[in-house]
Amino acid sequence: MKNSYESPFCTRYASEEMQYIFSADKKFTTWRKLWVALARAEMKLGLPITQQQVEQLEANIDNIDYKVAEERERLVRHDVMAHVYAYGEVCPDAKGIIHLGATSCYVGDNTDIIIMRDALKVVRRKLINVIAQLSDFAMKYKALPALAYTHLQPAQLTTVGKRATLWINELLMDLEEIEYRLEKLKLLGSKGTTGTQASFVELFEGDTKKVKELERLIAEEMGFKEVVPVSGQTYSRKVDSQILSTLSGIAQSCSKFSNDIRILQSFKEIEEPFEKNQIGSSAMAYKRNPMRSERITSIARYVIINSLNPAFTAGTQWFERTLDDSANKRISVAEAFLGVDAILNLMINVTSGLVVYPEMIRQRVMRELPFMATENIMMSAVKKGGDRQELHEKIRQYSIEAGRQVKEKGLENDLCERILADDMFKINKEELDEILKPESFTGRSEEQVEEYIEQYIRPIIEANKDVLNEQVEIKN
Repeated sequence: MKNSYESPFCTRYASEEMQYIFSADKKFTTWRKLWVALARAEMKLGLPITQQQVEQLEANIDNIDYKVAEERERLVRHDVMAHVYAYGEVCPDAKGIIHLGATSCYVGDNTDIIIMRDALKVVRRKLINVIAQLSDFAMKYKALPALAYTHLQPAQLTTVGKRATLWINELLMDLEEIEYRLEKLKLLGSKGTTGTQASFVELFEGDTKKVKELERLIAEEMGFKEVVPVSGQTYSRKVDSQILSTLSGIAQSCSKFSNDIRILQSFKEIEEPFEKNQIGSSAMAYKRNPMRSERITSIARYVIINSLNPAFTAGTQWFERTLDDSANKRISVAEAFLGVDAILNLMINVTSGLVVYPEMIRQRVMRELPFMATENIMMSAVKKGGDRQELHEKIRQYSIEAGRQVKEKGLENDLCERILADDMFKINKEELDEILKPESFTGRSEEQVEEYIEQYIRPIIEANKDVLNEQVEIKN
């Protein structure tokens, strides 16, 4: 019997890959890798550390006895020193040089940066897959006319593919944000208790060149080009705020997409994939609810609100550091990534199999198109000698009557029949049908899709072929 809380991110939503990035194993093995990097750099720079000690540390990176660490933490009330102790127990020759000169944030903060970097790379990969799938969709339906909406009221026509480019373009903005964050992300380095590196200056007997080289060597080993130029004890908590703002942006874009799909499914124009044995409703067997799109909307709301946590944290740090960040950030940062991972898994699933109903889309277009085509009909009649002002008044009256037929009586739009029956318009059915071709009312939509995909999206897809065809598992 399960009698303790389990996060839905772990049991239902996020991938095993993203869960591992925020796992204890990832965290504490990264601490140990940082201790190895520190020891190796200190040895290279002349401190009394041997190759044998470094090798012993390396050999035991994954050899973590959590029971020893937990028992020690209960005694000393300090997680870093508990893990220093546990590491020393399996590395007796190196016990005395683990964590030499460092403060807790050397492992804690540097690990947080490494974890966020690795998580951003997963997010980037999945986001590119969503963009690629939506691009295929946009190109497939680039010329299919559809009602466009302003204020959720029918407006001039667009195409299904053109609408998809609106979804893609917001995701492209998010991808650019991720690229920027990855490019600018810096390791904290070895800054000491208040960011002055005083302990390392003492270790190297005042040789500040070695203190700076120490950081360079550590950053290089951990896969970073740079360390932050200045800091207190921690890296600036604005970094967390900026990264969660980027994740919030992804949630916003995906929520916009999922809400559009939910409405389109209600219109019976486009549906998310519906699995063979899926149950849409426990009470109404005929229903095909947009469950995955609803879940995207739901989790996106959580991620967007969660992005406020590091914003408040960044604004309330005191001087060189305080500790009101720790409990909050270990929850908020992890859950933002787990949430976006869940959203992107759903996005990959939904965009891989969107179901389009062209006949339903056309039916809905044709119900509204006569109103939109009145200017074209009127111009046709003017060319045959009609009076524009009289024709305009007739169309106005007929439009009001046709609208009343639809709204008050629930009948079909009969505007075309009224116009055909009026000799003033001098038009027959063949001529009217020619005017009422939906393709004539979509402007440059098809060209816009082709230009956008070719100029902006194709280069990204070509450059990232190795990460395409992502397979995801939707647990529930």
